[in-house]
Amino acid sequence: MIPSLSSSRFYRVSYRCYVGLFFIFLITPLLVVAAFSFNDSLFPSLPWQGFTLDWYLGARSPRLGLLHDHALLDSIVVSVQVAVVTTVASLALATCNAFLFEREQFPGKNFLYVLMLMPLVIPGVILGVSILVFSSTVANWFEVQFEVELEALRPGLVLVSLGQFAFITTIATLVISARLRKFDLTLEEAAMNLGASRLTAIATVTLPFLRPALLGAAVVAFLMSFENFNTTLMLVGSEAPLTIAMFDRLREGSTPVLNAVSVLLMLGSACLALGSLFVQRPEKA
Repeated sequence: MIPSLSSSRFYRVSYRCYVGLFFIFLITPLLVVAAFSFNDSLFPSLPWQGFTLDWYLGARSPRLGLLHDHALLDSIVVSVQVAVVTTVASLALATCNAFLFEREQFPGKNFLYVLMLMPLVIPGVILGVSILVFSSTVANWFEVQFEVELEALRPGLVLVSLGQFAFITTIATLVISARLRKFDLTLEEAAMNLGASRLTAIATVTLPFLRPALLGAAVVAFLMSFENFNTTLMLVGSEAPLTIAMFDRLREGSTPVLNAVSVLLMLGSACLALGSLFVQRPEKA
């Protein structure tokens, strides 16, 4: 709805009702999941048995709470490690990609740009299977030809990070490129006219301008890596990230401790988003 255009009262009311219903549709499942994390029942479902904090603080089975469930806590640590590595690597390459596609002209540029976007349209399962088949083929060839075992190319955290890196880098590149496109090149030229080298001008002028995009891309990359399931499922080894650990628990028939994990993830995501907005606030003159 465009505020500057006149519209009927029925249209305005309908539009507001639609927006309200849309947000209710998004929020209701989250509220239900959060509510059942406090349900005094061994099953995350109705009927409501009363309020309890056992699924957060419980120390004994079958009411083992999140803070005492070492398997889930270990999987959270694994997910954080993978997310940090993936985020740092994605931001580094995405920044280089942004400068390459926004500043340079070279043969095959459009083809390479389309090639960079390919991971976004490839299903995560297909991407994971492709990486697994390719890495296993390379590892088997080295083992047969040179009797060298490349453990990094076998299912494990290295392959999980590479699989997530393949498509998260593309998203980070798009975010950083959009910001870089708005940069005034004369600012870099002015810095170089004052004696700065090209790299110094980029480090002191361009990168500070890109800081909001870099921060936003880092938050998006971290959250996408942390919650990724499809690609991770195809590449995971003995150390399972949180999404895989939760999937395994669900297959076995889990307690509401997974609801408690979901609440923790919602709070963590909200804190990251709010922190990103706070840091990106325009400074007052």
